[in-house]
Amino acid sequence: MNLHHYFLHNDDVLDTHARTLSAGQVGLLNGWGVFSTMRVADGVLFAFERHWDRMRHDAALTHVPFPSAADWLKSRLLRLVEANAAWNATLRVAVVRNHGGLFEGPDQTRDFDVIAFTTDLNPWGSSLRLAVKPNGRYAASEFAGVKVMSWAQNLTWYEEAHQRGFDEALLLNERGEASECTSANIFAIRGREVWTPPLASGCLPGVTRALLIEEIRVPGITALEKTLFPKDLEAADQVFVSSSTRDFLPVAYIEGLTVRSQGSVLGELSGAFEEYRRAYVARTASVTAPK
Repeated sequence: MNLHHYFLHNDDVLDTHARTLSAGQVGLLNGWGVFSTMRVADGVLFAFERHWDRMRHDAALTHVPFPSAADWLKSRLLRLVEANAAWNATLRVAVVRNHGGLFEGPDQTRDFDVIAFTTDLNPWGSSLRLAVKPNGRYAASEFAGVKVMSWAQNLTWYEEAHQRGFDEALLLNERGEASECTSANIFAIRGREVWTPPLASGCLPGVTRALLIEEIRVPGITALEKTLFPKDLEAADQVFVSSSTRDFLPVAYIEGLTVRSQGSVLGELSGAFEEYRRAYVARTASVTAPK
């Protein structure tokens, strides 16, 4: 998929062919920055507040200077959405550290740069086949669950999964527990209960994951954290993943396991999530509409 015509660089919306970044930007050379990927729905940055909070938390943990005001960042991202007419799209935003280390370039006048792009929604298909990666997460690390620009391991495992005929990789931690996928959280359904690994597994605190646990309400269905091993996924009625770009997507196969797909729970959750997003968009649009 291709990036849209314009991208955001701090206060400017520029052509994606523009030469704006320097070779000595510390964050770009070292992956020293934080990022998030969010859904643009009818021109609204869906769940922006949660993306902002997570990025700010991760920036503080990794010593990345960060914008002081959410509205400052949001207004610039909306300018990008408008410039690209990306009313229903995927948006990636990164905050990149510019100072520090041995290889800092000259003329870095800003502590950080904000860089953002939009692209079309990806057609993920109707289900996923998961490879399994042992020791893909180290849950004991203080940086477990932090979404930083040093993403090469995830990209490598994702590429390897595709080379082997899979769609994604399920990452196990050092204890053999299911943690997450390279770019999605994992869930298991058993009866009317929905389970997802706790943050102590080393998984990313995904925005869609948090919404399902904290906001989405379906009568008779409970969503909670629970330590999951591969055998628990095999015993589940259905397994699915969640992310800001996929919403909820069922898993049809996991390497070395026999997984089932039965029951109506995932359909009920998907319907409730879509309704939640529509209500969020309507509420947000009404607040930001010109008086």
